[in-house]
Amino acid sequence: MAVVVVYESMYGNTHQIARAIGRGLTEAHIPAEVFSVDAARDREIRSGDVLVVGAPTHVHGLSRDSTRKAAAKEAQKNELEMDPAAQGPAVRDWLASLGKITGRAAAFDTRIKAPALFTGRASHTIARALRRHGFELLAEPESFLVTSTNQLMPEEEARARQWGADLAAKILPIQP
Repeated sequence: MAVVVVYESMYGNTHQIARAIGRGLTEAHIPAEVFSVDAARDREIRSGDVLVVGAPTHVHGLSRDSTRKAAAKEAQKNELEMDPAAQGPAVRDWLASLGKITGRAAAFDTRIKAPALFTGRASHTIARALRRHGFELLAEPESFLVTSTNQLMPEEEARARQWGADLAAKILPIQP
């Protein structure tokens, strides 16, 4: 069994959250590998693996080619730095490429700090896709919040680390 954290990131926030989740898992004695979607394409996912998958919320859900292009234009206009992973494929495409796999999983997203009714949550779409592929969810989908200027809220990295530790506690009791 491997624990693999896979993320899509535009401005680096989802990348930071993925690393924090990986640290939380590892500190709780569950070694985790953290990959961008691009790097995860070369990583074989096997039955029994645990996937933790995250992406930024774009227009109420997972990014599309058009929303990724709009995010790049927004970054240029507002002098925001794009994450190196932003050039790679999207979580939506990577999830579509997975076959039927038996394993456990969790989903997360980053989104603007506002009611989910207004922002949407990419994590719900990720969770549905993971279930369709045969994964059992370890936790409810989780959102980590960013400001309107695309910065992580101050407490979110620590909260992500704790969420990773909480996931580890759910993995440990049923390890073979």
